[in-house]
Amino acid sequence: MRLDKNTRSKYQLVIGLEVHVQLQSQSKIFAADLNQYGGEPNTHISPITLAHPGTLPLLNKRVVEYAIKMGLACNCEITQQMYFDRKNYFYPDLPKGYQITQDKTPICQSGRVPIRPNQPALRPEDRSTEVLIHHIHLEEDAGKLMHLDGEPESQVDYNRAGTPLIEIVTEPCMHYPEEAYAVLTEIRKLVRYLDICDGNMEEGSMRCDANVSVKLNEATELGRKVEVKNMNSIRNVQRAIEHEWERQILLIEQGETVVSETRTFDATTGTTAAMRYKEELNDYRYFPEPDLSPMYVSDEWLAQIQANMPQLPYELERKFAEQYGLPEHDLDVLTDTKEVAVFYDTFCQYTAYHKAAANWVMGPIKSFLNDRGTSITEFPLSFEQLSELTELVASDRVSFAAASQKIFPALLNTPQASPTQVAEQLNLFQESNTDSLQTLVNEVIADFPDKVVAYQKGKKGLLGMFMGEVMKRSQGKANPKIANELLRKALN
Repeated sequence: MRLDKNTRSKYQLVIGLEVHVQLQSQSKIFAADLNQYGGEPNTHISPITLAHPGTLPLLNKRVVEYAIKMGLACNCEITQQMYFDRKNYFYPDLPKGYQITQDKTPICQSGRVPIRPNQPALRPEDRSTEVLIHHIHLEEDAGKLMHLDGEPESQVDYNRAGTPLIEIVTEPCMHYPEEAYAVLTEIRKLVRYLDICDGNMEEGSMRCDANVSVKLNEATELGRKVEVKNMNSIRNVQRAIEHEWERQILLIEQGETVVSETRTFDATTGTTAAMRYKEELNDYRYFPEPDLSPMYVSDEWLAQIQANMPQLPYELERKFAEQYGLPEHDLDVLTDTKEVAVFYDTFCQYTAYHKAAANWVMGPIKSFLNDRGTSITEFPLSFEQLSELTELVASDRVSFAAASQKIFPALLNTPQASPTQVAEQLNLFQESNTDSLQTLVNEVIADFPDKVVAYQKGKKGLLGMFMGEVMKRSQGKANPKIANELLRKALN
């Protein structure tokens, strides 16, 4: 059964996200064990990780700095006096029988992340512009249970135990799956720009749980919350929310009750399935971690971290839009990675043709990098060469087709050459002399008198045929803008 639009419109969807980000410090959060993905099971461990009696945790300073960076990027208030807590529960992948986390004093609080979700059903003025962050806290990760085919028991790999995490908890402020997609995309960009995580959901270095509920539009209380887990891509998070939106409304419409539970998402079918019921209140018996002293972030330390913050994707988007006049599509492409954004921003310091520079980066340069499987940081041409090439096209001395298909490849083969030299060697400069072009135009019109009559009687599509003849007789060197103007005047 599918929902019709009218039934769906009676309800409001409410979404909150919990995003776990593994921090890529060299060592773990409370031990010197190697913090690295992969490796043979149970090789990145120590007595501290395995919670041997008498061992004590020691906080990794770099991990704290990474968490503060993320908080600053999310416009959060930084908690300067805080302590860690014990979250008590038993599970085989948790060596200590408790998790060291932050409950009462999360390191970052009350932030927001700017977004630009794709919500075509809404008017631009009604689309969301930000998602509110409730808090970000530090904690350690658990190990990993391994279920081997054909084996009656599960095995445990403790390599991941003690890996430093930040958990980013949003407010339940989103009402469309596209908003969840947009904020996850932005969070992944942020952690990559900050160099604190690779953001790879497929490998589990960034994980997301979605809390989903629905309520009647006029209701003042939220509906029963369902938590969805096991989503290994941003797109699958959106798909899971879309499914839950429909599933919960159908239950209510049929007079049934939405059960507060944890559900898993099946990417093959696009559906969710129950895992376990959720208690109304989880009794984790939190209390302050006695083996760690309270932590203080001084004003000087905070100012130092702030001073070393890179330009962030939403800051560069605003700069590219306001200073360089780029449309939204270009903003998405050029800020997708920090390396491309920095490359384009630097390129613009060498040329006044900012939109043309964007076209070069998104077009020929990106194609070259994709073909070679290399990074833009290894691109062989200088900004001076790219600026000169852009200027040749902008001044109509060469066509973009000639520049991108002939000059650009030639430069890549001989990086020491200049674009102007290559254009001269290949005889690619356009003919812009009005008198010479007028002679060609007159010849073409004289050779096709019947076509001229047809054009003047309304067959305006014949202009392309005339232009083709002019380009053919000029061996492709006629300036198309000037030739087009001359043809129109002569034909009319």
